[in-house]
Amino acid sequence: MYTTRKRRLIQETHESENDNYKFIERKNLIKLLYKPINKVKELSPGILNRVIDEYPVLSSIYTIFQKFKEALFSKNPETLNNWIKEVKLLNILDINSFINGIENDIEGVENSIIYEYSNGLAEGKVNKIKVIKRIMYGRCKFETLRNTVLSLENS
Repeated sequence: MYTTRKRRLIQETHESENDNYKFIERKNLIKLLYKPINKVKELSPGILNRVIDEYPVLSSIYTIFQKFKEALFSKNPETLNNWIKEVKLLNILDINSFINGIENDIEGVENSIIYEYSNGLAEGKVNKIKVIKRIMYGRCKFETLRNTVLSLENS
């Protein structure tokens, strides 16, 4: 159904006499959350402005996430708290869910803003051990698993 609707929309756009239409995929707008607009090949500032004129809520969402990025890299946890207060006033359901997740672990999020440390290396090792364990499930004893993990770490 999604493909059929998309094809119909594209066909209607091409058949219309007005050439002001440009089909913009959702994934390209989502890329703006992670990349600056000059890094998204399919979009330009002019196109983004036309989309925002058509859908004004996108402007506030785009602004929210730009401020969130600034808060994360500011080294000041108070900017995150100010951002949370500001975004709660917008009362967007999905973003409120995101904020609730942040507030559940606010201490960890604030520490990630303050400190440069990461537990990514330890998490990667744990993930590797779990994958090996899944692969070897039911075939061996703990000693074999231990030896396999240690041999992979030494190589």
